[in-house]
Amino acid sequence: MNWTDEQDKRLKDLGADTATLTQSFETAEERNRAFQSLEKQMARETGDKIRHHLAEVRRPDITVLREKLAVALVEAGFTEVETPLTVSRAHLGRMGIDENHPLNKQIFWLDKNKAMRPMLAPNLYYILVDLLRLAPHPVSIFEIGPCMRKETQGAQHAAEFTMLNLVEMGLPLESRRERMEELARLVLKAADMPVDECPMVVEESGVYGETLDVESPDGLELASTAMGPHPLDAPWGIDVPWVGLGFGLERLVMARAALNGVTLNPARAGRSLGYLAGFRLNV
Repeated sequence: MNWTDEQDKRLKDLGADTATLTQSFETAEERNRAFQSLEKQMARETGDKIRHHLAEVRRPDITVLREKLAVALVEAGFTEVETPLTVSRAHLGRMGIDENHPLNKQIFWLDKNKAMRPMLAPNLYYILVDLLRLAPHPVSIFEIGPCMRKETQGAQHAAEFTMLNLVEMGLPLESRRERMEELARLVLKAADMPVDECPMVVEESGVYGETLDVESPDGLELASTAMGPHPLDAPWGIDVPWVGLGFGLERLVMARAALNGVTLNPARAGRSLGYLAGFRLNV
């Protein structure tokens, strides 16, 4: 006999490790006694961790991760950019996202022509048109920032999430795959992930078609990658070979926690009113 759904959720909220979550019991009475004792102990420990965080750490994991990734990419020759949190309907259309596209239903529209950005790519495409004209190739840029989609809240998705997109355009055609794998390893290393244990697997993307996804050791999708020239380039007037990688920062935080046996959800890993640095506040 395992924990009830309610007990399981509460223990996950308090940061229970995998061994605790998979305990089994002979009777419901034994299970409930164990839960009462464990919940009380973990609530006390969580309170201690919050007080320690307030006194000593003071910064969320995702904020520290963002800065580590930015430093690593700048040192590797990338330039950081900041683009608007909104995107036009016309630019989404250039990405193939029209009223008939499945992703259209997940977009937070502000009016008939403007939406909260569901991805970073349209804005990056827009500025790359000029950068490719003004700068020597390859042009290497990245952005780290929030995106919004109407997602069903769950273990792997949140309506607001943080993306890292890095793009390198103007590469030799034959070096794209090697460069993409090199950049994936760079990000994983900066995020303190076990690089050799994070496979790249072929998947289908609703925007880019066939892509390579980067997975954590336990199979959580961490990033999706793509290469060009690609049919989506034509509406932007881009015709050079390129590679692009999109990492979810909350997922990197979740994956790092999982290496230590701790189960996180996006609400604990990212922006939240109910958690501080991954610690549940209503203890």
